[in-house]
Amino acid sequence: MTTFDQPLTFKSGVTLANRLMMSPMTTQQSFYNGTVTQEEIHYYAERAKGLGAVITGAANVQAAGKGWPGELSIEADTFLPELGQLARAIQAQGAKAIVQIFHAGRMTHAATLGGTQPVSASAVPAQRPDAEVPRELTVPEIQAIVTAFGSATRRAIQAGFDGVELHGANTYLLQQFFSPHSNRRTDEYGGDRTRRYRFIREVIDAVFAAVNQYATRPFLVGYRVSPEEYETPGIRVADTLWLLKQLGDTRLDYVHLSLNDYTRVAKEAEYQDQSLLAYARTALPATPLVGVGGVRTRQDVANVLGTADLVAVGQQLLYDPTWAVKLANGADDAMLTAPFSEAVDFVPLTTPLHHFASGFFRK
Repeated sequence: MTTFDQPLTFKSGVTLANRLMMSPMTTQQSFYNGTVTQEEIHYYAERAKGLGAVITGAANVQAAGKGWPGELSIEADTFLPELGQLARAIQAQGAKAIVQIFHAGRMTHAATLGGTQPVSASAVPAQRPDAEVPRELTVPEIQAIVTAFGSATRRAIQAGFDGVELHGANTYLLQQFFSPHSNRRTDEYGGDRTRRYRFIREVIDAVFAAVNQYATRPFLVGYRVSPEEYETPGIRVADTLWLLKQLGDTRLDYVHLSLNDYTRVAKEAEYQDQSLLAYARTALPATPLVGVGGVRTRQDVANVLGTADLVAVGQQLLYDPTWAVKLANGADDAMLTAPFSEAVDFVPLTTPLHHFASGFFRK
């Protein structure tokens, strides 16, 4: 049986000291232009001790891919000095530093983009109250975004990170191309699953091309996936299982299933015999799988590792920065157990209050 304190070496050669990861979460701490702040560096360093890896909140690969104010950016070399400080601060605590890279696509607003209309696979708005109609990307623009993911990977390597996680979940652009709701294209990037997967495949290829060219040390690449959509049409479990099999045939070091509850079952009756995490396991027999969602206790960790290879911890680390150290030391009684709605009252004084602004639960 896998235990949280066991090391794990990925196919890339990167080794984690244990199976615990900090889940990528948005805290909106960066400067208006996406530059990492010193408070942000402190925030991650404070939570890195005792973990195998820290995955940062999403960093945009293009200015047009910015999702919200205060978001990390990795779209230009000017961000490298502070990104390097962030990577080193995490690594100084013994954890590997992974930067999550993404493009928000239609999940943003013109106001966030300085008045520019958001873009997506097709001119279809998201099903949310404040959604704006995006502009459909041209093929040259798609290719430019693919290139931007490769350039962002090069910057991650140069900044000293140990890896990148491609954010293909939570309805952002990579997911938008795979979703039949947001992708109504009739060209080579739309249609059946294979064509809707093309953008994802090209991004993965560009990322690994950058790794091949620039990495002089082991450098990992992960991918995050949301298992289903509620829109009609939308991604269903069968689509995700197909996608996971494609991802499992690549060089990816791990796949991270985005869930708010690791025990969650599908909304579709035909996929309710086991958890979504268990279905993902069957589709990825040879690729390390990251489980996440509501992990707060030692038993939660053991439960996730009964199915997955790694455990990502989110909200618990927001409110309990030394949770992983307590777990390793057997200090379970000292772990924060209050409901998250009340837990802000227990936040250590070393944690800046603006960490708990309205956007920090966006993942």
